[in-house]
Amino acid sequence: MSINQARRLAVAPMMDWTDRHCRAFHRSLTVRALLYTEMVTAPAVLHGDRDYLLGFDAVEHPVALQLGGSNPVELAEAARIGADYGYDEINLNVGCPSDRVQSGRFGACLMREPELVADCMAAIKEAVDIPATVKCRIGVDDQDPEISLFATVDACAAVGIEVFIVHARKAWLQGLSPKENRDVPPLDYDLVRRLKRERPHLNISINGGIANLDEAEAHLADDEDGVRLDGVMLGRVAYHEPALLGQADRRLYGAASEDVDAFAALDRYRPYVAARLNEGVRLAAITRHMLGLMHGRPGARAFRRILTVEAIQPGAGLEVLDRAAEAVREAEARREDAA
Repeated sequence: MSINQARRLAVAPMMDWTDRHCRAFHRSLTVRALLYTEMVTAPAVLHGDRDYLLGFDAVEHPVALQLGGSNPVELAEAARIGADYGYDEINLNVGCPSDRVQSGRFGACLMREPELVADCMAAIKEAVDIPATVKCRIGVDDQDPEISLFATVDACAAVGIEVFIVHARKAWLQGLSPKENRDVPPLDYDLVRRLKRERPHLNISINGGIANLDEAEAHLADDEDGVRLDGVMLGRVAYHEPALLGQADRRLYGAASEDVDAFAALDRYRPYVAARLNEGVRLAAITRHMLGLMHGRPGARAFRRILTVEAIQPGAGLEVLDRAAEAVREAEARREDAA
């Protein structure tokens, strides 16, 4: 499967969430979706602990490295290092609205500087043989999105960038918190479709507010003008209700394989968990990403409680996962008996 096919569904990069354990867990549910790292700044890659920042398990492929920064030279070198680590794509973050990225002149504030974004992307593209892509907003603050989005995309396309993931809402850098920026600015899906309609040669994925696979399928279908987006990116819903990813390969990729049930995902994930425990990783660092796996099922609360309380105990191991899963099985059996 090509990297462009993988982009049909991507799991969004989320700070402090999509670490290597989270990505390996998501891979137990979907073989095909493209996974993204948390944003890593170019200076951190150049001067920090690279194995800690960039290390990942081969099971995660296809996986993209998301970089933050605004210095083309630094970004090019960070991209080279990421490519050497084996990532399948290098992505530049032009969408994060946090105070830290504003003070560092990267993330969403770069929407004000499309030519700088293009310079950064040209440097990244020149540095690596893997795809170089952009994740952006439609604008920031008082910008007109019909101008700012197209300016950013066109500047990057002029230097050979073909793939864009668009979070279909503005970022308000003054007056809204990063959390509020995920919900308060209104979504403008039509503008993203217009971008695809008017730039049909570009690969355009949409992100923001997509709550389930039904909505994802709708974004991937032809509209009344025959316009079809190339991909969707799921964020918080994939993290908080990860079981939906177990249907993604069939529903979004047309795979002939059966859906991956939550219990099957746990079985797939066990070898990874065992390997990390043997390396000295604490179970809680792994299970914190799994709390939503049984969302909506009988016993989901017990599942979360066991993982939350018992995984932090010294020496906690795979038996904690087994007890959590068994709590769900028992709750489901009780419901069936009562029916």
